[in-house]
Amino acid sequence: MRAEIETLVDEIKQAISLLRRHLDWDTSIKRLGYLNQLAEDPSLWNDAQEAQKLMRERQQLEDSINSIRALTQSLEDNIELIAMGEEEDDKSIVAEAEEAIRSIKQEVDRRQIDTLLSGEADANDTYLEVHSGAGGTESQDWASMLLRMYTRWAERKGMKVELLEVHYGEEAGIKSATILVKGHNAYGLLKTESGVHRLVRISPYDSNARRHTSFSSIWVYPVVDDNIDIAVTEADVRIDTYRASGAGGQHVNTTDSAVRITHIATGIVVQCQAERSQHKNRATAWSMLRARLYEAELEKREQAADAISASKTDIGWGHQIRSYVLQPYQLVKDLRTGVESTSPQDVLDGDVDTFMEAALAHRVHGTDAEVEDIA
Repeated sequence: MRAEIETLVDEIKQAISLLRRHLDWDTSIKRLGYLNQLAEDPSLWNDAQEAQKLMRERQQLEDSINSIRALTQSLEDNIELIAMGEEEDDKSIVAEAEEAIRSIKQEVDRRQIDTLLSGEADANDTYLEVHSGAGGTESQDWASMLLRMYTRWAERKGMKVELLEVHYGEEAGIKSATILVKGHNAYGLLKTESGVHRLVRISPYDSNARRHTSFSSIWVYPVVDDNIDIAVTEADVRIDTYRASGAGGQHVNTTDSAVRITHIATGIVVQCQAERSQHKNRATAWSMLRARLYEAELEKREQAADAISASKTDIGWGHQIRSYVLQPYQLVKDLRTGVESTSPQDVLDGDVDTFMEAALAHRVHGTDAEVEDIA
């Protein structure tokens, strides 16, 4: 077996071992057996809601276990094929098996990313806010570029995007915007994008063609499931209504249909102007507020309050998570993971997966390391 393939095989075996450990293999096998027994009991459906919950768990466990078994068997089969092809000096068999092993490696990598998305709200839809930093038109244009980048990313993933509110800049770009991203694992994939993003380029708004540095921030928080109870009443908030506005300050509505809700205790502010109906905007704003409060609670559980607080500080130097340099050279670099791309235009067109996956792995492995240190 060639050295390249031997290395791939070793990497696949290690990855499968990690997948089994993450699933807690023996415990999961026993749990699946128990759920299979329950599924045969007609009385289970006396409580339809609980039955559906258990059957979803059963299906997820079954899919995970079968997937790992299939990967293991496929690897073993192709290792045997390579040995047989080499013994018979049949290069076509060897080449076919080697290509299959490369495909297994890709599938294992994909499965590893899925295991990183096991948080309580990772599978949920998500809200994403963009806010321009200091710098006027230049930073507002940068904010609109980021909004486009995440919209394009979501479309590539087959997700749906709804624009909930936007405040346009006086000359160009946006001061802020909120979108709703609907799709499986939308929050889990996007959650590590929260933070300050820095752009370096020759400004198209500078007549002297000087290089400018701009900052905009991204904030991501999950849509709350209906079965999650977030206690908040009208006595806890201040509700303001105002007229929705479009680009250039032109009113797109002649009534005070836009809604802003401020949670008094935390200072959290949400707003929505997506609909002409104040009633619909109010309902959406309440959902956004519940999501923000829920996300805050998740952060406490993950004991990440200090890090999150730092990411919410001034939109400027020292707080960025990623730099996008268009001039004098071309480079996008994530300052947390060190991952780089020399194709900024591809990234700005929505090719952000490499950065997201690295940040997810960094976040999970960092948490594991902290647990080991405590132990």
